[in-house]
Formats: sequence, structure tokens, C-alpha cells
Amino acid sequence: QVQLVESGGGLVQAGGSLRLSCAASGRTLTHYAMGWFRQAPGKEGECVAAISWGGAGIYYADSVKGRFTISRDTAKNTLYLQMNSPKNEGTDDYYCAAKVFHSDYAPTGAMDYWGKGTLVTVSS
Repeated sequence: QVQLVESGGGLVQAGGSLRLSCAASGRTLTHYAMGWFRQAPGKEGECVAAISWGGAGIYYADSVKGRFTISRDTAKNTLYLQMNSPKNEGTDDYYCAAKVFHSDYAPTGAMDYWGKGTLVTVSS
């Protein structure tokens, strides 16, 4: 089993930046695709960004293209989400997820493991 723990959430002002981290433990993440999912109050969660195990496959939701960057440090078993000028004002829950996937593409659903989330508040 893989355990995922998010960190780095908090308050970010308009025009500011924030970096989320997801530490994985319990199993080597070789051939594990990973992604970040965002859930606003009263809405269904959506995939914000995802990255394949090899890094060749990357996905970004249209709402964050050009402003968010997903990356991973396989040696440290850590996933990152660099958030520049987030536009979703209010508080959202960001979840880290992983999927056993042997192709070098970025899946945006059917994830196998989930973290408990970290709250991000965007303020003007």
C-alpha cells in the first residue's frame, strides 16, 4: 500500500504563489502516475494536473494552464504542484493521488491511492 501525505497548503494572495508537496511512502513509486485533484465546496473533484511515471505525459486542466506546474522527484518519492496566481478565490481542498500505470501517459481518473488533502485559500 502507498501512503500519500500532502503539505504546503495555506493562504495565498492574488498574484502570489504557493507550492504543494505530496510525500509518498510504503512502496516504491516506479511506474506510478501521480496527480493533483481539486474539490471546491459542494462540487465534484476534478483533476488539476497529472504526470506519468516517466514524466513524458503531462496533463493540465484548462483553468490552470500557464500558471500551474506539476513535477515529481522520484528519488525523494515526492510530487509537487507549483501554483502561480491561482484564480479560484475561496477555500479548496487539494488531493494528491497515485495510480499504477505502466504506460508513459498521465491518467486523470481511476486513481488507486489518495491522500487526505490540504486546504488552499485564495484571497484578494
